[in-house]
Amino acid sequence: MSERLTNVCDMARQEQVLQLEPPHELKFRGPFTDVVTATLKLGNPTDRNVCFKVKTTAPRRYCVRPNSGIIDAGTSINVSVMLQPFDYDPNEKSKHKFMVQSVLAPYDMTDMEGVWKEAKPEELMDSKLRCAFELPLENDKTHASESNTNVSSAPVKPELSSLPKSASSSLDDGEVKKITEECKRLQMEVQRLREENKQIREDDGLRKRKVTSMVSSPHSSSSQAMTKEEGLSTRVLALCVLFFVIGVIIGKLVL
Repeated sequence: MSERLTNVCDMARQEQVLQLEPPHELKFRGPFTDVVTATLKLGNPTDRNVCFKVKTTAPRRYCVRPNSGIIDAGTSINVSVMLQPFDYDPNEKSKHKFMVQSVLAPYDMTDMEGVWKEAKPEELMDSKLRCAFELPLENDKTHASESNTNVSSAPVKPELSSLPKSASSSLDDGEVKKITEECKRLQMEVQRLREENKQIREDDGLRKRKVTSMVSSPHSSSSQAMTKEEGLSTRVLALCVLFFVIGVIIGKLVL
């Protein structure tokens, strides 16, 4: 009786509209001492958006990203299935399985969780995949070891010659050239400010000498005070401009 009910439910359900690649089996190739990733491609050939979920019988052994979402009409996404490290036993067959469940998204959908809660059983579609574990063949191991030997014995001068460039900076040649030109321009600006400051100091000396020669004038004390304030403000302005230029140069080099 239960088998008949199951068959009736399977017949009532819609056929899966998503295209799975691979369609039936996820293969994980060892060694399994580190995380092994298999990619599952989900394609939506319809003219409707489709909500999907990826479930597994061993949730503690796998990390799935993304494990749910919406696939727009006529597009596809890649789902990364990451198998966590474990002690592999070649005599033990994998019983792990995955199920991709989907449902057509309503046109006025605002909450994806609400779609799953309100979906009727006959509206749900699912596809099941089994998992297979494989170890590298002996020929592959031999080839890998030979490749490592060839790489270790190959000349490394070209790589070493290019290493300082990549390690010294993450900027490309164009950005380095722009920063260099900007530094030169700023250095010229600093030099110009220094010359102006020097000229201002000479003018200050000339004014002081003139003020000294005009001691008999009743306004001599006030003229000296104004000259000192003008020279001081000019120096402060020059120092502020210099600090700003240095800050711009350091900021660009850090970026």
